[in-house]
Amino acid sequence: MNYSAFEIWMIIVIMGMGTFLIRFSFLGLIGDRQMPTFVLRLLRYTPVAVLPGMVAPLVIWPMATDGQFDPIRLLAALATVLIGVWTRNVLWAILGGALTLYGAMGITAVL
Repeated sequence: MNYSAFEIWMIIVIMGMGTFLIRFSFLGLIGDRQMPTFVLRLLRYTPVAVLPGMVAPLVIWPMATDGQFDPIRLLAALATVLIGVWTRNVLWAILGGALTLYGAMGITAVL
């Protein structure tokens, strides 16, 4: 479907307003109040819940392989999780996953 320039700009403006209102609901309306402890406890798990949702499609249907499953990326994701659990350090987990990905890609390129 082809959109006109006006339609594209309207989509951008509407999405921007929606994003602003979602954030304003937390920051502007209740940002200066003390939140209940159970809400604060639950909000700590937000990054843990969001990151797998963002990463899983990139592992299962990577764009680099035109959406075809790639065992190398699954291996790198597993290495990242294992290193993260073992070291409890995000940077070591990312570094270990990246080294696993590029190491496995290099090995398969040689073979």
